[in-house]
Amino acid sequence: MGETDVTAQEDGKTGWSDRLRSLRSPGRPRLWFEILLIAVSYWLYSLVRNAVPEQKAQALSNADWIWSAEKALGLAFEETVNHAFNSVTWLIVSMNYYYATLHFVVTIGVLVWLFRRHPGRYAATRLVLFATTGVALLGYYLYPLAPPRLMNGANFIDTVLVHETWGSMASGNFKNMSNQYAAMPSMHIGWSLWCGLTIFALASAPWARILGLLYPTLTLVVIVATANHFWLDAVGGMICLAFGYAVSRAWYGSLPQHLPKWVPSKSERGARLTGVRAAARLPQPAEQPEPETAGARRP
Repeated sequence: MGETDVTAQEDGKTGWSDRLRSLRSPGRPRLWFEILLIAVSYWLYSLVRNAVPEQKAQALSNADWIWSAEKALGLAFEETVNHAFNSVTWLIVSMNYYYATLHFVVTIGVLVWLFRRHPGRYAATRLVLFATTGVALLGYYLYPLAPPRLMNGANFIDTVLVHETWGSMASGNFKNMSNQYAAMPSMHIGWSLWCGLTIFALASAPWARILGLLYPTLTLVVIVATANHFWLDAVGGMICLAFGYAVSRAWYGSLPQHLPKWVPSKSERGARLTGVRAAARLPQPAEQPEPETAGARRP
């Protein structure tokens, strides 16, 4: 094999290694690509989630089991919370709108903030969100679950129907547009906790970090008060988020908050890498003999 062939093979191996290293390195996000990626990803998520067979009988049976398990644990408090908040009209109506809107508004807002202020950490943090949502689809398929408000023989109040508010894609006029038996895991908790932990880890203002922690806490109260989830659904969302962080750490070799805040563009990295590779191929200068010192004895 000639020297040219060996060099070509080495270049091929180095090329694949460089490409993989580039994919696993934090990069500067591109706006058009991110908008397209998020739009397509959410469309696919909604399509798959709503395509999962509703399995009403199994979903109701699973809800009865969850409710019985919580009673055995002495932590079946959802019905009490649901009735207590429903008695305060302005509060429960606000919660209905919170449930319907902030789930999307805050998540998109955090993504925009990351894109602008922490571009080096954006891709890794976005991967956490995507992996979390992806594994949730598996939960919807394997464990159909009815929300408390749809249980048979229970005394839960569907607050959207009672107060006639636009508060849930799974109630009222929108119920035929969404799979009502995909309550486990709760992505309201998965996404809100992702938002909260991201803000807490990266925000510099103390008040912002406090709000970051309060957001998923308040979301937990809302999903229980509106009878859209059991608290165990929230645990499922937390487990999915832990999986998302594990995937991101495995790919990037670090948690998102430990990556650099700012990174060079791909063209800048490519130019730097080309320069390094070119320098490595240059022949090394031959060692020069040390000059004789003054007064040294000649042989």
